[in-house]
Amino acid sequence: QVQLVESGGGLVQAGDSLRLSCAASGRTFSSYAMGWFRQAPGKEREFVATISSTGRTASYADLVKGRFTISRDNAKNTLYLQMNSLKYEDTAVYYCAVATRWGVVVDSMERYDYWGQGTQVTVSS
Repeated sequence: QVQLVESGGGLVQAGDSLRLSCAASGRTFSSYAMGWFRQAPGKEREFVATISSTGRTASYADLVKGRFTISRDNAKNTLYLQMNSLKYEDTAVYYCAVATRWGVVVDSMERYDYWGQGTQVTVSS
């Protein structure tokens, strides 16, 4: 059974940093693209970042480009999201996901097969 568990969320002030982690189990994830998405209150879930199976390629939403960095450690089956210079508008529940039919970067939510339960990130202004 595939399981994704996010951690690292919390309450921070604008300008602070956080690192989210996503521990994957149930499969060897080194063959699959993975990604981060987020959902703010009253809004639809949106793409944040994606990384290829090897970790060599990444892609970001324009809103986070230059501030967030996605990475992975395939030996540990763990995905990360380093978030710097956080803004109030980054407040959301952050979800990690895996796309088992893709090894390249994938920014389309529909192509992801498994999702974590989410971790709350709250940025105070």
